[in-house]
Amino acid sequence: MTDMRDTLLLSSEGVKKTILHGGTGDIPKLITGAKVTFHFRTQLCDDERTVIDDSKVAGTPMEIVIGNMFKLDIWETLLASMRIGEVAEFWCDTIHTGVYPLVSKSMRRIAEGKDPVDWHIHTCGMANMFAYHSLGYDDLDELMKEPKPLYFVLELLRVQQPSEYNRESWALSDEERLKVVPVLHGQGNKLYKQQRYQEATQKYKEALICIKNVQTKEKAWDVPWLKLEKMANTLTLNYCQCLLRMEEYYEVIEHTSDIINQHPGIVKAFYLRAKAHVEVWNESEAQQDFSRVLDLDPGMKKAVKKDLAVLSMRMEEKRQEDRDKYKGMF
Repeated sequence: MTDMRDTLLLSSEGVKKTILHGGTGDIPKLITGAKVTFHFRTQLCDDERTVIDDSKVAGTPMEIVIGNMFKLDIWETLLASMRIGEVAEFWCDTIHTGVYPLVSKSMRRIAEGKDPVDWHIHTCGMANMFAYHSLGYDDLDELMKEPKPLYFVLELLRVQQPSEYNRESWALSDEERLKVVPVLHGQGNKLYKQQRYQEATQKYKEALICIKNVQTKEKAWDVPWLKLEKMANTLTLNYCQCLLRMEEYYEVIEHTSDIINQHPGIVKAFYLRAKAHVEVWNESEAQQDFSRVLDLDPGMKKAVKKDLAVLSMRMEEKRQEDRDKYKGMF
């Protein structure tokens, strides 16, 4: 352990810094849009100094973009006090560590290959994580229930100014984000026409994330918010169209139901949900949705008639299949 005389108090309350290995050069300026690459180790303040996460074990350093809604904003403060190559240990009080379990969950899911690497995105949509009672990791659930002070050991590897790297959509300003949306939307549509559904979903998803990031700053149900909501619904339904082709029927039902609950007049939402219900043999739900489609848009009569014929054929096949299955049992 380094001599306590090296311990500095940062201007932020509830933080103590100990330099373990000095860095070189001046302290880099962390301006908005700068990309910071660093290794981190997170430890409990118990006798064993139990390690919770370690990016070196995970094999890849962490990257964050300054000023970009990264949810563990204390890290920006800590990194701003470091030189390139420096290794420092920061003790942070619970006021700064409360959201750590959520951030940690995102990082772990990426390391396990369960989430796409552009996980900066997922931390922006943190709200949806609060919906779950468990984060899926016992140690993180423990920390969620009872936040504790933590040690962060950080090693600053490099800082790139915005001009030095290609900024991805999550690193854009709101204005830039909204300009990128129609571009991504168009790319998604093109991929859909080429039957490259998996790639199309990525484009729609990225466009959606851009919209949602801007939308969180608007007042719900005000005109600017509603404009964004309309764009988001269109993209979500295009995304669902891909999912239908990819046979992810339950996910389609989930997304379209979300839209219908908020905006019960969108024909396409009922139509796609009906088609998903057909595929999973939910006969009465499919019929109900198709009749809502006709209420909202009588011009869909021809298409719906065809779909209802498919539904009755599917149900007949299923009944026949069930009969054969049970016949073999007796």
